[in-house]
Amino acid sequence: MGSLTSTAPPLSPWLSLGEASRLLGITPATLRRWADHGDVAAFVTPGGHRRFARSAIEALVPRTSARRPLTGLGDSATRVARVYTRSGRAGRPAATGGALSEADRAEFKERGRRLLTLLLDHLADERRPRSGAKMAEAVAAASEYGRRAASLGASLSETVEAFVRFRGAFTGELAAIARRRRLDTPEATALLVEADGAVDRLLVALMNGHGERAS
Repeated sequence: MGSLTSTAPPLSPWLSLGEASRLLGITPATLRRWADHGDVAAFVTPGGHRRFARSAIEALVPRTSARRPLTGLGDSATRVARVYTRSGRAGRPAATGGALSEADRAEFKERGRRLLTLLLDHLADERRPRSGAKMAEAVAAASEYGRRAASLGASLSETVEAFVRFRGAFTGELAAIARRRRLDTPEATALLVEADGAVDRLLVALMNGHGERAS
């Protein structure tokens, strides 16, 4: 009698949101946001579920050998900070906008610039393993930002709203850096995934800092 052999079923050419996010190593919320912004192609089933082409998602999987795309930042940090601070409300808690003195407004703008610089320096660090010093500084700065905003009477939601503006400017310019440096898709994805995780850490630190001051 001949031996029986089992053949694995062929892989589906389509991935669910959960499957695609696990393959990329990011949260479903992040992948959903990318799809909503048109950064990753997806279609919605009649039942309202997102589906992603397996081939497209696999092409985005970061390579472990990818070079550090922010090496030698040069003018990039300055450019990002300039774009961020171009808005008159950059880094400013919304509720205190009318009550802040010129000195307070300048202080919050400088806090935002400092966070941007620390984040970019962290992402550009080529050491293996990284020292983590810049990220630790950024976390401490975000926590202090939250405490300071609370001391001026800004609510948590208003403080987070200001941080969301910071996040939008940061991720938008980071994508622009990737385009200017002609990063390939896996390199750009690795950079944005890492940046997303770093910014999430800062958001948690900011909320904790605000809570410490509010209590």
